[in-house]
Amino acid sequence: MATSIVPGKRGKKSRRVRLEDIAEKVGVSLSTVSRAIAGEKGVRADIRQRILEAAKDINYAVPTPVAGKKVVLAASSAAMIDYVRNQFTLYVLEGLRDRAQALGLDIVTRAVADEAEEKAVLEEARADPDVAGLLFLTVDDEGMLAATRGFGKPVVLINGDDPYMRLSSVTPCNRSAAHLAADYLIRLGHRRILFLMRPGRRTIDRRREGWQDALLQHGLPCPADLVVPVDDWLPELAAQAISERIRTNGLDFTAVLTAGDSLAVGAMMGVQQAGYSVPGDVSVMGMDDLPQAAFLNPPLTTMHIPMRELGSVALDLLRDGMSGFPIPPRRVELACHIAERQSTGPAKWRQA
Repeated sequence: MATSIVPGKRGKKSRRVRLEDIAEKVGVSLSTVSRAIAGEKGVRADIRQRILEAAKDINYAVPTPVAGKKVVLAASSAAMIDYVRNQFTLYVLEGLRDRAQALGLDIVTRAVADEAEEKAVLEEARADPDVAGLLFLTVDDEGMLAATRGFGKPVVLINGDDPYMRLSSVTPCNRSAAHLAADYLIRLGHRRILFLMRPGRRTIDRRREGWQDALLQHGLPCPADLVVPVDDWLPELAAQAISERIRTNGLDFTAVLTAGDSLAVGAMMGVQQAGYSVPGDVSVMGMDDLPQAAFLNPPLTTMHIPMRELGSVALDLLRDGMSGFPIPPRRVELACHIAERQSTGPAKWRQA
C-alpha cells in the first residue's frame, strides 16, 4: 500500500523518499534537492526557492540555513605542533575547509593552549551572533571539555572524544584499527610485537587497547614490557627507544606496531642502527598513512586514517546541531584500512 503525504501531518516515509517526492514535484534531480536543502552552493536561486516551497508543502523539516555563518575551530597545542611536524592536522583542515566552502560557512581558527585561552574563545563565540558553533581539534583535557557546558551553541570534537558523551565527536576507529594492524602482524607469524607510543591522549590509549585486544584474542602473552613509551612523536626518540631496547634485551621481538607514522620512521632507524634489517629481521608498521610513508626505505606498511574525512564529517555533525532540533550527542568513528607495503613480512623465528 502506498503511503500518502498529508500536508500538515508528519509522514512515515524515510528522509530519502521525502527528498525524492520533492525532486519529482519540482522536476529536478535528487542531488539538486539535497544541495538546496543543505544550503550548498551550485543551485540557482529560483530553483532553490521552488524546492524550499515544495518541502514546506509536504511538511518536510528543512534544516536551518547555515550559509554565511561562522564556525570557530579551536586547535590545541598538540594539533598545532602536529601541523608543523607531521601534517595529520593539515589534512584534517583541508577536509574541513573543503566542506565549509560547499556549505558556505566561514572557518575562523583559534589556538588554545589552556583553559584560560579556551574560555576566551568561548566568550568570543558566545558574543558573536554570526558564530553558529565550535569545533575543538585534538582536545582531551577534561577541564577544557567541562568548560563547554551550558555554552548554548553546538560543539563537536575532532580527533578526540568526550568519555561522558556530553559532546559529539569524530575520530578514526582507533581501537579497531590497531586491532586490525596487530592481527595482520600476527597472521604473518609474529608473536612478540612491541607497541611504541607517546602516552597522554585517549585516542592513543584506544590504539594501545586495540593492539592488546588482538594479542589476547590469539592467546598470546601481553606483558607490560611490550609497551614502549616515548616522550614525544619525534622519530629520533623512537629510534633511541628501540636501540636501547635491543642493547638491553637483545632482539626479543620480531615486529613493532607504532601509534603513529613518525614513530615508525624512528623504529626503522633504531632497528637498522642496531645492525638488523626491516623487514628481514623486524617488521615495522605505523598508523596514519601520511604521504611520506610510501617513500620511506623500505616503504611503510601502515593503517590508513581518513584524515580529510574527519574534518568534513565533523562539520556535518555540527551542522546537524545547528538545525534547532533536539539531537543527542553522537560519537562517530571512521573506518580505517591497511596500506600494505614493504616494511612488513613473515616473522623470522628466533628463541626469545
